[in-house]
Amino acid sequence: MPSGSWLFRRAMRLLLRWLRSCVKQGRSKPSKRLGELWLYSRLLLRSLCFSETTNSDVVVDSLFEPVYWLVDHLTRWFGVVFVCLVVVLTSSVLIIVYSFVLPTVVSTYPAPWATWHLCFGHWNLVMIVFHYYKATTTSPGHPPKEKCDTPSVSICKKCIIPKPPRTHHCSICNSCVLKMDHHCPWLNNCVGHFNHRYFFCFCLFMTMGCVYCSLSSRGMFVDAYGAIETYYQTPPPPFTFKEKVLHKSIIYLWVLTSSVAVALGGLTLWHAILITRGETSIERHINRKETQRLKQIGKVFRNPHHFGIFNNWKVFLGVEKRSHWLTRVLLPSGHDPYGDGMTWDWSPQRRDLVAI
Repeated sequence: MPSGSWLFRRAMRLLLRWLRSCVKQGRSKPSKRLGELWLYSRLLLRSLCFSETTNSDVVVDSLFEPVYWLVDHLTRWFGVVFVCLVVVLTSSVLIIVYSFVLPTVVSTYPAPWATWHLCFGHWNLVMIVFHYYKATTTSPGHPPKEKCDTPSVSICKKCIIPKPPRTHHCSICNSCVLKMDHHCPWLNNCVGHFNHRYFFCFCLFMTMGCVYCSLSSRGMFVDAYGAIETYYQTPPPPFTFKEKVLHKSIIYLWVLTSSVAVALGGLTLWHAILITRGETSIERHINRKETQRLKQIGKVFRNPHHFGIFNNWKVFLGVEKRSHWLTRVLLPSGHDPYGDGMTWDWSPQRRDLVAI
């Protein structure tokens, strides 16, 4: 890499050469002198900015660097807005359900069916609130910054610390995250080793809750939609203010829960597929490229973190015995995941970790 003094001397040499040419050709035409000025200026710029590694990708990355900086710094504040939005929308749904849907269910449904609605709805609500709180407040896990005996596969160029396997740097959090999956703005937090289960369970139970609300209020939605269509008749129907609020609230509830169920259901299904394969979102892209590279040389890629479909789910959910399917999966549980997120050469049937 040329030093600063060498670049300065080079620029001065080109500038003197251009001044000599201007003195010698002082009587030439102005257009010719402007053309030579342009050529020397372009040559000066290229000589100062020349690099052997420059290509179109480097130029595009350099041009988008301000955009990357803006996204990295604003996403942190957007995360706070998204968390508030989740709380506000969920609270609005709960207000409508407790004000209109549950009273209708209790008064019109048979006692066993109404009891089931009350038990399932409140259990689902508790699971949503618990896992969302834990996902937003639990640290995803970070590698130690001091020197230790933890095995590493590379050095982070930004943190300048060893990176254990499955660790990646988050530009928004500005730190390395153990078993990083992605940065979720709806949590205002990274999804990593210690809160990955909370994130997935929140998505799963929120999808179940939205499907439940959408199906439970479907009949009320049809009636409310038909009532609103009669608002513009002449003469208008004699609906009270409370009835109009009921109609609009039910339509808002059904449209919101149905939309979230479809969108969040697709995301939950995608993460379920990744968990089944023993991958994260980042590793999915890395493993796909590695599979294609090895296929070209006649080899087959094997994911070292894939222990089988059933064992992958046991590892992810932290299930060690049969009773844990009730106490750790169907009930709120704050148990830690398998391992410390830094060593991965181990079997799900064993409790002890074996370093690489």
